[in-house]
Amino acid sequence: MSVHFKKLALIGIGLIGSSIALAARRQGLVEVISIATRRQETLDEARELGLGDIYTLDAAEAVRGADLVILDINLPGKDGLEVLKNLRSRGDNTPVLLLTARGETKDRVTGLDLGADDYLVKPFEAEELEARVRALARRRNTDGGTLIKVGKLQFDRGARRLFRDGMAMELPRRELAVLECLIDRRGQLVPKRTLADHVYGLGTEIEEKVIEIYISRLRKRLEGHGLKIRTARGLGYYFEETE
Repeated sequence: MSVHFKKLALIGIGLIGSSIALAARRQGLVEVISIATRRQETLDEARELGLGDIYTLDAAEAVRGADLVILDINLPGKDGLEVLKNLRSRGDNTPVLLLTARGETKDRVTGLDLGADDYLVKPFEAEELEARVRALARRRNTDGGTLIKVGKLQFDRGARRLFRDGMAMELPRRELAVLECLIDRRGQLVPKRTLADHVYGLGTEIEEKVIEIYISRLRKRLEGHGLKIRTARGLGYYFEETE
């Protein structure tokens, strides 16, 4: 994997976390590995193995300055979703990849709704983890905080906010995710499956009708803004500027 992160934060270090840290260290993918866990004995074991550079019982401290957070939902003594919720409530938009043994779709959706960028269900193959990290890295590398002009609107990629004449337009998180995916591929055919993967994570079993509902809502919101979502029946959508 050719992706390079300056700082990787691992929250909830277990066998999987240890293997991630060792692989990242061997392949030279990160400069600094920050490890947080709720158990001092686990932290001591991680230190003895030389898995990281920073060892802490405080998740917030571990995340500070990170380029990517890999967060295990099943933390001892605390739900990892609470860590995620606190992270986002502070306005921290660091990309978060959730690790979960919870196979229910509702649990994965809860994590995404709280602000996770992607998830992996345990157990998983190393190749899949690397693919998802690469995808998050590509997204990070295009997040320059600059405004992208689309029609009469401006999209702040870094803040993930939409503006019209300097005034923010508030969109529900999932609708904004659909719009972000369309903006990235404007002028191109965007399959419903691509939109679903962007909103819910790769391979999530979501009915296409859900995406159709988001598209319908976005069409109404975009009226009068010089933008159009055109349907390619049976194939997907085109996002186009009309002015």
